[in-house]
Amino acid sequence: MSLSRLRENRWLRAGLLIVVVGLAVWGLASQWTQVQQALDKLDGWDVVWSGLCVVAGLGCMMMAWRALLADLGSALPVPAAIRVMFIGQLGKYVPGAVWAVAAQVELARDFDVPRRRSVTASLIGMATTLVVGLVVAGLTLPLTSSDAVRKYWWVLAITPLAVACLYPRVIKFCLDLVLRAARREPLEKAISLRGMGRALGWTFLGWGCYGLHAWFLIRQFAHGGALHVLTLSFGAYALAWSVGFLVVFFPGGIGPREAALIAVLSPVMPAASALVVALASRMVMTIGDLLWAGAGLCTRRPARAGRETLTAEVPKYQHEPGT
Repeated sequence: MSLSRLRENRWLRAGLLIVVVGLAVWGLASQWTQVQQALDKLDGWDVVWSGLCVVAGLGCMMMAWRALLADLGSALPVPAAIRVMFIGQLGKYVPGAVWAVAAQVELARDFDVPRRRSVTASLIGMATTLVVGLVVAGLTLPLTSSDAVRKYWWVLAITPLAVACLYPRVIKFCLDLVLRAARREPLEKAISLRGMGRALGWTFLGWGCYGLHAWFLIRQFAHGGALHVLTLSFGAYALAWSVGFLVVFFPGGIGPREAALIAVLSPVMPAASALVVALASRMVMTIGDLLWAGAGLCTRRPARAGRETLTAEVPKYQHEPGT
């Protein structure tokens, strides 16, 4: 891609982001009385518990990525994994779809992780998170929100294909095609079934935390029984996150994620309350990202002289790929 085309895309994404933020501000202003009433109902402790669930969920997603990287042959200690994963992940807030992966690849180089290996782990990690989110949405939304199913059927329709693409041999075949097109060498090895199983386990646990974070914010406003609201919370956030991930023009899914969440929640609560839930969810997710990135900054980058020592210590982790 030429430099001029890259700049055009950057300005286009920045413009779209400004439009989305402007619409959000307009939505708040136009419904301020209802929004203020919804804010009064939003308990501070619910926001705190929601934030703690987000922190736990992000930690689980990091452990899933770490398990994939270890299975590929580069096991990292947990502090190093936190540094690479969460400092690099801040790149998702920059307009453009590749900055987070690029940042993680370069940060992983400090710990002697080959670029191909870290790219593979990051891409598979994102795919795993998306597929599990689609599965959660597909299992819960038909039970709680037929309107959401009709509006976002295209997201749920790709779930079977996405699940099939998580089979290790299929993953390696697809990535090798991409590497061949980029004139790069193929992968050294495929993800094992055991490695994928560990990653899926952590990812499902992470999505459980994400669903609870949404439940703490939604339960004050949604109509229906406790089980219905809990199921709706899991499905609504899973679908909203998936939409935000798939609409790649918006950094961090800002805009599409909130729009999808409001669309799913509006039939069971006032529109102003749904808007408050969407904005509160975005706030606690962003704070969670920043907290983990701060923890990563507290992990010292290995000195050049000490990297041989770190490399020598890696084999003792490689015997336990998921640890």
